[in-house]
Amino acid sequence: MEDLLFNSFSQVYPLSIEDFKTFMQSFKRESYRKGDEILSFGQIENRTSMVLSGMVHQTVIIGGEIFTVDISLSGMYFNNLKSYLEESPSIEVQTALTDVDILFIEKEAAERLRHENHAFCYIYSKSWEKTHLEREKRSYMLQNKNAIKRFELFMSTNENAKRYLEEVPQRIIAEYLNLTPETLSRVKKEYFRKS
Repeated sequence: MEDLLFNSFSQVYPLSIEDFKTFMQSFKRESYRKGDEILSFGQIENRTSMVLSGMVHQTVIIGGEIFTVDISLSGMYFNNLKSYLEESPSIEVQTALTDVDILFIEKEAAERLRHENHAFCYIYSKSWEKTHLEREKRSYMLQNKNAIKRFELFMSTNENAKRYLEEVPQRIIAEYLNLTPETLSRVKKEYFRKS
């Protein structure tokens, strides 16, 4: 695991072994079973997490309906940003879709490292940028009323689209794209028939 993380972080910033060891002292690891809640409704988010293995489903309930906010696969970062920054109760629920191993850093430790260590600050900033860029692209994609166009945008703008299709249950991908499972099946067939 440490080799994988070192290589992953080093792709973002040339990292020394000493810096990496400093980081790792502040990170913690946790495991969850399929169906476990990682963050519950009303809980305050106080950490940023990275999925080491498995899948995390982030949802909100609006007007009694459950909506998928995000799906995090291995190598992806996640947290409830609003709760994290405002220290307010979360309206998001994070659930393990499979057995999950995560690596996380608590807010206080991340803030300390951002002030003390340039390499960490850069890597942390870039990971947030990447995560929020994907959310912004999804937000734009969802503005499309045409289901086929929405799926085409998903495939062309999301660097993990193929992983999602291979690893995530189709019902949840449909929720993520704001489509019915039947519509997803239809547009997926049409898209791959054209390709």
